[in-house]
Amino acid sequence: MSDNVPAPLPSAFLAALRAQFRADFFSETPDDLAEYGRDWTRVYTPAASLIAFPKTTAEVSAYLALCNEYGVAVVPSGGRTGLSAGAVATHGETVLSLVKMRALGEVDVVGRTVRVEAGAVTEQVHKHAEAYGLTWPVDFASKGSSQVGGNIATNAGGVKVIRYGLTRNWVLGLEVVLADGRVLCMDHALEKNNTGTDLRQLFIGSEGTLGIITAATLKLTRVPQSARVFLFALSSLADVVALFRVVCSGPFLLSAYEFFTQACLERLLSHRPLRSPFDAAHSHYVLVEVEAETDLDDWLASLFELELVRDGVMAAHGTQAAELWALREGISESLSATGFPHKNDISLPVAALEAFCAELNTVFASEYPGFEICLFGHVGDGNLHVNVMKPANMSRHDFLVHAKASDKTMFALVQKHKGSVSAEHGIGLLKRAALHYTRSETELAVMRTLKAALDPKGILNPGKIL
Repeated sequence: MSDNVPAPLPSAFLAALRAQFRADFFSETPDDLAEYGRDWTRVYTPAASLIAFPKTTAEVSAYLALCNEYGVAVVPSGGRTGLSAGAVATHGETVLSLVKMRALGEVDVVGRTVRVEAGAVTEQVHKHAEAYGLTWPVDFASKGSSQVGGNIATNAGGVKVIRYGLTRNWVLGLEVVLADGRVLCMDHALEKNNTGTDLRQLFIGSEGTLGIITAATLKLTRVPQSARVFLFALSSLADVVALFRVVCSGPFLLSAYEFFTQACLERLLSHRPLRSPFDAAHSHYVLVEVEAETDLDDWLASLFELELVRDGVMAAHGTQAAELWALREGISESLSATGFPHKNDISLPVAALEAFCAELNTVFASEYPGFEICLFGHVGDGNLHVNVMKPANMSRHDFLVHAKASDKTMFALVQKHKGSVSAEHGIGLLKRAALHYTRSETELAVMRTLKAALDPKGILNPGKIL
């Protein structure tokens, strides 16, 4: 927790801000400071000094130039759906919100591209493209509030990574404002552009520490025409991994392979007006989405013959498919609404999942005695979300001390299996001390060199990642 009281901003900076910008460019109201000064994490108390609301790249440029001149720190803010405290202002930083930059450009049907501003909401981009039979296949539970700029800045993953890959695969061009206010225009709609270092990739996944993304040209693909959605009940995490092997050899194109436990389902059903399609409770569940043109009855029958699946349902139409997806996509929100979770977002090579999960059970038993563990994730790409729920009779402070100490055991296990301490939510503040489990000293040194070169005064999202 942070009890910092923001230090006053330089009076000359505030005078210049009022003189150079429109009257409603920034806000200092307590409600805005609390709302825009944090993301979905609730570990740190927000302590922003002011919130800026640019409407154009030119305003972002002018604002960063002013901040750079006076050494004023800036935390970029999108939909604030991150879970690593990457968009939290804890030490009096100003916050630059892209919420007023939401323009959606014309869809290029032939080139399958669209240019959007960074504040565009992910789901609105989906709907915008779907009118042309196309989609931006970056998809996750928070799509209704997450923003494209944040998706790109964190290289967001989600539920369709196994089919389409990470966000970086679907970004053709970027417009970025550097710390000193210069605009770096790499906003091309080119599939091929082999002209030296691909500067886009410096900013994708850098969490706003190297520059602020203001617009992007996105690559689109066709909307799947034959999606089938299944929900299977299984007896163990080992069975979840074993079933994945079987599904990978099925007569279809696999789009998603998601799992969650009974503990997750119980909290979800207590929070949202949903129901389980199964009469009995099972320890683990797997949601599978595939693209198939042929009948799958024989394939489904074979799953039960293997005795991996205890029960299962197939969506008969789009509404039922959405209902099954809701059981998976509502979990993260429900865990936060029904308790205080300590979250870990880790990934392993898919080949190492089985061995890792076996050792993970030992970690849980020794490091989290008596704690409820809610486990879910994207097994298809090796991504596990480990949520340890705070016991009702334990203070938040004591819980965090215990949970953070136990992280070291888990991260060492992740390192042993050549995994990552952060699969898709980034590093932010929460994982900064654990970055060395995944990155070598040489890699960290190169990252620091890049930061010093692009942001020598250290005003962009200070303290995040490094």
